[in-house]
Amino acid sequence: MTASAGLKWTDSLEIALDLMEIHSEVDPLTLHFTELREWVLALERFDDDPKHCGERVLEAIQLAWIAEMD
Repeated sequence: MTASAGLKWTDSLEIALDLMEIHSEVDPLTLHFTELREWVLALERFDDDPKHCGERVLEAIQLAWIAEMD
């Protein structure tokens, strides 16, 4: 991925890593998907259509975040 490329919903691991950096004190298991979605949309590198986000996409991001914590 180039530095200029924006993150897409399918970049669950990269999104999770960015969220871990910003919200290091948060346990991803306690997050509501609505809050997770807002956090992803607020990421500086994120550049995708908010309408392309569903529960499965958010679950993939959450699972990637949890896996990186272990």
